[in-house]
Amino acid sequence: MKTRITILLLALFVSFNIGFAQQDEECMNNLSMFDSYVKSKKYDDAYGPWKIVRDKCPRFNRAIYAHGEKILLHKIKSATGVDQVAYINDLMLLYDQSREYFASKYDLGEILADKANLAYKYRKELNKTNDQVYNMFDEAYVKDAKNFTSAKGLYTHFSLIVDLFDDGKKEAQQMFDKYDDVNELIEGIVSEYTTKLNKLVEKEEAGETLGKKDTQRKKFYESSIEVYETKILPSMDQKLGKRATCAVLVPLYQRDFEENKNNGVWLQRAMNRMYAKGCKEDPLFLKLVQQKNSIEPSADTAFYLYLLTGEQKYFNQTVQLETDPLKKAKLYKKLAQEFKAKGSYGKARQYFMEALKLNPSDGSPYLAIAAMYAKSANNCGDTNFNKRAVFWLAANEAEKAGRVDGRLRSAAAKTATSYRASAPSKADIFNCSCSGTVIKIGCWIGRSVTVPNI
Repeated sequence: MKTRITILLLALFVSFNIGFAQQDEECMNNLSMFDSYVKSKKYDDAYGPWKIVRDKCPRFNRAIYAHGEKILLHKIKSATGVDQVAYINDLMLLYDQSREYFASKYDLGEILADKANLAYKYRKELNKTNDQVYNMFDEAYVKDAKNFTSAKGLYTHFSLIVDLFDDGKKEAQQMFDKYDDVNELIEGIVSEYTTKLNKLVEKEEAGETLGKKDTQRKKFYESSIEVYETKILPSMDQKLGKRATCAVLVPLYQRDFEENKNNGVWLQRAMNRMYAKGCKEDPLFLKLVQQKNSIEPSADTAFYLYLLTGEQKYFNQTVQLETDPLKKAKLYKKLAQEFKAKGSYGKARQYFMEALKLNPSDGSPYLAIAAMYAKSANNCGDTNFNKRAVFWLAANEAEKAGRVDGRLRSAAAKTATSYRASAPSKADIFNCSCSGTVIKIGCWIGRSVTVPNI
């Protein structure tokens, strides 16, 4: 259950239902008792009064379910054998009851994911097979994917189908489809949080100080996005591992191409996966892209055609077809990374900056630009001092990443410190008597940097 709900529940007398339960003194007294015990983490003491309220007045207050989850999790952890199984099953029932009595507060996908997570954790105690637990997660996905947002649950859902594939119980295409299903759910969650985060970052960049609530929201969005992007998605790729190499994908898609050549979703997912796995040099990749472009032109197909042909018309088409700012930012980043890998740093910077305009809370383009500056230091200065001065520029750029993106604050600070260590020292500045002067950096960089005052 969403832990943030419990904050609201502490004001016990605000959300009581109108009706007979409100007048029930026994429920009122026991509610007050178990609430006090839970706050003190005396879960064993809370169990008795909580059970009375749950059984007698199940609609009395939402604390029955928010606090009840904590109480039963404690009981499960403390018990063994049949007692532990009984508490596990009781928590399963509590999840169902929370939905029954407070349906507007507990989404179906959330509850089904909670039950599946619990079943997975205690699958041995419950004698659950991978098939059975997978089906519990799949029920959450099928019935209410929108509210299936548990990061742990989404990863476990995918992880289980990989295990089932390894056991010969699922086909490769089913495994890849589930990867895309989960990936698309995560993309939607991240997109929603990023849109909200960008508004807060833009306020800060405009010089506005965020209030307490906005500061908390900003931290929540940043931490949530970080979990999905740096933990869940990489873990999924690691789990997939060698099961999705070019040697595996190419024969699979060649075999199924004729059957799916008019299936836009299949073509889209196939070409995306081949690109992600570095298979874009294989002729099949071009075949997939051209076919998708012929039946359903999209920003993605235009982008891939631009990479494959270098024709400007396809890049123009990419920009025109993609209307979602965050998706367009991702395309600009992909393009920038392609140019960066080829050593075309000027073009790479151009597209990294375009990405920043569309997604200002993503600081990674600043770090990429800083890295290109640092790598070019030896080529973009006319004296040894000026070459090393490029590292000031790189450090300044890295610091921007930490300013706009809290997820990168630590990494950006360390990177900036490292770059400054390679820049001219205070002694060098003293010897050249150039404190405070502006140095113009040449070649593709074309920027200026001010020598620090000492």
